[in-house]
Amino acid sequence: MTDKAKGPESYFPSIEKKYGRPIEEWKTLIRASDLSKHMELVKWLKADYGMGHGHANALVAHVLRESGT
Repeated sequence: MTDKAKGPESYFPSIEKKYGRPIEEWKTLIRASDLSKHMELVKWLKADYGMGHGHANALVAHVLRESGT
C-alpha cells in the first residue's frame, strides 16, 4: 500500500498533468529565480507561466520548506 501525498505534494500529479513539466523542473525554476519571498514567487508563477494560485502556492511552499526558509 502506498501512502497518499499530503500537504503541497498532494498537488504535484495535477501540476505535472496540467502544465506539462515535471515537478523537479518547476522546483529548479523556482530556485533559479531572483525572487525569494513566498508571494513574490507565487505571483511570478501565475504571471509568467499561467499557473493557478493553488498550484503555484503549493510548489513555492514545498521549495521554501525544502530550503529551510
